[in-house]
Amino acid sequence: MKEPLRVIISGGGTGGHIFPAVSIANKLKDINPQTEILFVGAKGKMEMEKVPAAGYKIVGLPITGLQRQLNMKNILNDLSVPFRVLSSISQARRLIKKFKPQVAIGVGGYASAPLLMAATRMGIPSLIQEQNSFAGLTNKKLGSKVQSICVAYEGMERFFPKDKIVMTGNPIRSVFVPCTPEMKAEGEREYGLDPAKKHIFIVGGSLGSAKFNACVRQWIKDGCPGSEGVDVLWQCGKFYKPDVDIFMEDENMRNPELSAKVKYSDFIGRMDLAYAAADVIISRSGASSVSELCAAHKAVIFVPSPNVAEDHQTHNAMALVRKDAAMIVKDAEAMEKMIPTALELLKDPDKIKSLEENAGKMALPDAAERIAEEVYKLV
Repeated sequence: MKEPLRVIISGGGTGGHIFPAVSIANKLKDINPQTEILFVGAKGKMEMEKVPAAGYKIVGLPITGLQRQLNMKNILNDLSVPFRVLSSISQARRLIKKFKPQVAIGVGGYASAPLLMAATRMGIPSLIQEQNSFAGLTNKKLGSKVQSICVAYEGMERFFPKDKIVMTGNPIRSVFVPCTPEMKAEGEREYGLDPAKKHIFIVGGSLGSAKFNACVRQWIKDGCPGSEGVDVLWQCGKFYKPDVDIFMEDENMRNPELSAKVKYSDFIGRMDLAYAAADVIISRSGASSVSELCAAHKAVIFVPSPNVAEDHQTHNAMALVRKDAAMIVKDAEAMEKMIPTALELLKDPDKIKSLEENAGKMALPDAAERIAEEVYKLV
């Protein structure tokens, strides 16, 4: 067993930053349960809830990000940012002096900036993990200051010093493995899908997607064209479910067979089984989703969200598309093309098999272990 460490981990704002951070922490605790870990995030953001739920202590800093939309509230926020940054760096220094970490880890997002800035200035060995194929602003700024940069995509020397880059992949939960016929059957039972049919799984992220929901609703209104021998598992999101309930009730009255063709839910608890059941998946292309789908060896049509900084999701999707490991539909064209593209793909089993094989080649399922090894090298 390796020696126990004192590790401080910073970052957050979205699940795409938080869940990899927790995966890294879990792996470090697996290696030595005596390892002490402290998380640092932004006050009021989702990490302040998700990290304690995972069993770890977190301290919130007053840091906030710049807002791009122009209104009075955002202008006042942006004017306060420099003062919040200075206050957060000062608080981060005090945290470091008190906790005495042997290593600092940043997982991206503005929440990681103050801690990593303070740690590098204080001589604490530091590592950043970049989940996306197009590096985020915070990580780009910190790349020259840290000792190691763990990435999930090739070509990241565009953003970081080449000699610091380590290809590790993105940490994901261990349940995401190459799907087997047994897993497919279990997934069909779990979600009430007909084993005699082919299945499309539509997932717009943990919160759902208004655009995906609009696409599905329009397809249903049109009579589900092209869906003979096909059923759909649709994750609509908690916020949207009340409206979807009303819509589906009305549509089921018009077409009693609809409930057998379209299964919907606000949240998918066993994402691994939903992936396994599906023949084709329609998904956003956040970094964690991409890594999970590669690990599961699934044929996927990505519809990148346009509402992310620096168009990260398009870059993530294209990294697979260029290697014939996924297909892509632009968000602006989703209403016309998203579901028809999936239905057309279902007719081409050779293409599905090719996408599955190529996605599997891009999987790096032991990412958390690789990152943990880099942490120990720094110490």
